[in-house]
Amino acid sequence: MRKRLIGRVLQDKNPKTRIVEIMRFIMHPRYKKFLRRRRKFHCHDEKNISKAGDRVVIEEARPFSKLKRWKVVKVLNEGSEQ
Repeated sequence: MRKRLIGRVLQDKNPKTRIVEIMRFIMHPRYKKFLRRRRKFHCHDEKNISKAGDRVVIEEARPFSKLKRWKVVKVLNEGSEQ
């Protein structure tokens, strides 16, 4: 089973490549405050189905290039570019 994550497309300028931001919340061990942590992934989008602002599901894949190790599986909902 390959890992799947849900994130937001930040950039769609390059053909067949999307930069997806994954946001997660962690609790500080001492102060019990929730902190936002984010990470950017370069993802392969073969059919260019996603645009900037969309929420997408990404999945682990074989290496497509130096940075691309994930692929876009589907678009959950379309959003506007911010």
